[in-house]
Amino acid sequence: MNLIEIIGWIGTILIVGAYFLNINGKIKSTAMPYILANLVGGILFSIYTYAHRTYPNLVVNIVWVFIAVAAIIKKK
Repeated sequence: MNLIEIIGWIGTILIVGAYFLNINGKIKSTAMPYILANLVGGILFSIYTYAHRTYPNLVVNIVWVFIAVAAIIKKK
């Protein structure tokens, strides 16, 4: 497994893991750990999708990152 694949897996685990914790009532969607997991996961998965030239997925993840950044700004 190369570095890009590892980056992709970490991004996936962060995004899906945060969602899993949220729907199971372990973390709120407004909690900073949830938002940061989505931000970092989105960045890592953007790197992965760019490396594999899957541009539709890249756009989704860039939007995901912007949503997380907006949530952080709103919390401040």
